[in-house]
Amino acid sequence: MHRKVDRAPSHLAARVRAMTPSDLPDVVAIETEAFSTPWKADTFEGLIGREGLELLTFADSEDGVIGYAVLWCILDQGELANIAIRPELRGRGLGARLLAEVVEICRRKGVKSLYLEVRESNRAAVSLYERFGFRDVGRRKNYYQSPREDARVMELVIE
Repeated sequence: MHRKVDRAPSHLAARVRAMTPSDLPDVVAIETEAFSTPWKADTFEGLIGREGLELLTFADSEDGVIGYAVLWCILDQGELANIAIRPELRGRGLGARLLAEVVEICRRKGVKSLYLEVRESNRAAVSLYERFGFRDVGRRKNYYQSPREDARVMELVIE
């Protein structure tokens, strides 16, 4: 499990790397805090090593795992399935740093369009995605449960 942070660290040394099985307790803890219907550890375990999938951990040597992302890349399209930062570290630009790394990975892999779904009510996430250039391309009615809510489908065209 992740450690409680009592100070306001800069996390300048935090790096994105491939997720390993030893990261799963921290990743699942973040997932559980971030989402109302979280993925379980066995879901992540089953995804490690799958072709076309990037399981990314955002970590530093001092505080360990501070965030993660799940990215599917198939041909020239990508889907950002999950992205989250530890709750006590949000609002410090770490989500933007992680998302920038995701976009760069997409560029290197030749992804031209990156898609995601986001709860309509998740204003912080929507604002972040819009700052990166994501635009609405659709809506999925009643996509989310607990509570039931529509999803905004957003796309980033990567040049």
